Amino acid sequence: MNALKRFWAWLLGKTTVDETIQERVALVKKELKDVKEAIKEVADEAEDVVKAAKGKKKTTAKKPVAAKDAPAKPAAKKRGRPKKKK
Repeated sequence: MNALKRFWAWLLGKTTVDETIQERVALVKKELKDVKEAIKEVADEAEDVVKAAKGKKKTTAKKPVAAKDAPAKPAAKKRGRPKKKK
């Protein structure tokens, strides 16, 4: 069994597979950290959009518009078929 362990250690010393794996693991961890930060930013932005969609009313004092100063509303158009004249 001891010879098998020494052979395995020798074999790993001759290859660069373990080093390559370690480098990839480090890169994947870094990318996952970046993705996690990006997801947090997206969540914050989505929260802002929800707040904006709710549209909280501002408490500003506005003077009421007098009836004579208000613009006239255009007459609503009738929809459907026109009635036949007799």
